[in-house]
Amino acid sequence: MEDLRLAVLIDADNVPSYPVKEMLEEISKNGTPTIKRIYADWTKPTVTGWKNVLLEHAITPIQQYSYTTGKNSSDSALIIDAMDILYSGKVDGFCIVSSDSDFTRLATRLREAGMKVIGIGEKKTPQPFITACDKFVYIEILRAKPQEIIAPARHPKSKKEKTTLSRVDHALINLLTQSVADLADESGWTFLGELGSFLLKKKADFDPRNYGFPKLLALIKSTNKFEIDERESANKNIRHVYIRVKA
Repeated sequence: MEDLRLAVLIDADNVPSYPVKEMLEEISKNGTPTIKRIYADWTKPTVTGWKNVLLEHAITPIQQYSYTTGKNSSDSALIIDAMDILYSGKVDGFCIVSSDSDFTRLATRLREAGMKVIGIGEKKTPQPFITACDKFVYIEILRAKPQEIIAPARHPKSKKEKTTLSRVDHALINLLTQSVADLADESGWTFLGELGSFLLKKKADFDPRNYGFPKLLALIKSTNKFEIDERESANKNIRHVYIRVKA
């Protein structure tokens, strides 16, 4: 599959700077960031944290003065740039880094134009913006260590850290079960690779890491609701994983 060229547009007023390395690594899993820009009023002390990481990660700062008190002028600058980049034809997709619902219409418009849209923001991000993206990743999970969070009984987390993880509850199991049934062949088996893509179409912010698991297979195994069949492929080093709902 061809590597996507991505425009990364960051709203510095609405996301923290500390996980910038992890954010860029996450973006690189989806394509190549060919444009990296960050928007803010750089005269404000609130964005000092970002100033220290821009050069290290080759992110171009865009100055946008706040003309009106209480309004985030960076939003309009980011939106205008996004449309200019769209019409330039130089990218295949966008990554909008923000927790602001004001970018909901932008994400929708970019997808209407055939662009892949990835969102990155905090858990406080309003649902309309999350839903408007093809995929949405929460900042809180990017620094999590899977080996620590899949065994909470032995590694108790602080109250603050516990709130960043979602529970494997009845609603999640229903989502998994129904999705497997939707994709299943006549014998009830579903290819795990297809299931991951299908879940994202249903729920843009679906990610096994939200529940403390590094991969989808580990999450599925934890529910004890599915049979798992690992089948050999033409390449003996690669196995194709199929799952179906237990009878």
